[in-house]
Amino acid sequence: MTNNPTGAAVAVTGLRRSYGSQVVLDGVDLHVPEGTTFSLLGPNGAGKTTVVRILSTLIRADAGEVRVCGHDVVREPDRVRASIAVTGQFSAVDNLLTGEENLRLMADLHHLGRAEGRRRTAELLERFDLGQAAKKPGATYSGGMRRRLDLAMGLIGDPRLIFLDEPTTGLDPRSRRDVWQLVRDLVADGVTVFLTTQYLDEADQLADRIALLDHGRLVAQGTPAELKRLVPGGHVELRFTDDRTLTTAAAALGVAPEPADELVLRVPGDGGVRSLKTLLDRLAAAEVEVDGLAVRTPDLDDVFFAVTGRSAAPTTDSGEVTAR
Repeated sequence: MTNNPTGAAVAVTGLRRSYGSQVVLDGVDLHVPEGTTFSLLGPNGAGKTTVVRILSTLIRADAGEVRVCGHDVVREPDRVRASIAVTGQFSAVDNLLTGEENLRLMADLHHLGRAEGRRRTAELLERFDLGQAAKKPGATYSGGMRRRLDLAMGLIGDPRLIFLDEPTTGLDPRSRRDVWQLVRDLVADGVTVFLTTQYLDEADQLADRIALLDHGRLVAQGTPAELKRLVPGGHVELRFTDDRTLTTAAAALGVAPEPADELVLRVPGDGGVRSLKTLLDRLAAAEVEVDGLAVRTPDLDDVFFAVTGRSAAPTTDSGEVTAR
């Protein structure tokens, strides 16, 4: 691996890009440390795809400094391409070739020698639990297997940074968890993952840091926990068995029941142990029995709505996050 004294897989300063009179990126700054998972989120048209295209040397920025794995994307595009892999939303698996043949094809495209290509192919088939299906054509693979093979194909050149665009779209819950584990394993091995996803819980599960992009500008950036702290609205949800108990609890806690809720009382709070103990002590003093209790804290969807004015929703065919 090439030495990178900055320790940044991605370093972007003042990134700008326009299409005609439409400004798509307006002064974006990003810093992604090596060996981490970074997730870029934003509503449809925010500029996420444009960012990835610039970072992967597919298009040029109008202004700004962009370095990927220590290399300038304008002056050293070949070195950037040799350091990265891009795995799109739609699988690049050839249905007519076997899993093994797909990997060998990628090895040839990376100009690996015959022996090295076979070694990498065998290693990746084992790593991604595809050994038993290695001789079967891609058309027979399940969605989860195709995604694993697609990831393996992206890794044939031993990249330092991999761009994952919607890696679990269309997968069943078990296959989705399998891909999550593969991403964690990649990062544990020192690979940097740049993730775009429509699933906010996916970013929450995988990302060390998240950036929210809206109208070409970064509107929030930080760890999942830091972003959630930007949004007030945590509460404890109490459920009761009858109206009398609900009314007594509401009086004891000084909270008015919401008319639309049936036997549920929401009490503002941060969900901390101390505040929760105080709440339960007050209920005990009023001799109120609670049928059920849940602590609700803001999630990334709440953050998304707070900073963009829209809630996250499934993607369109373009792969961008839409809003409702």
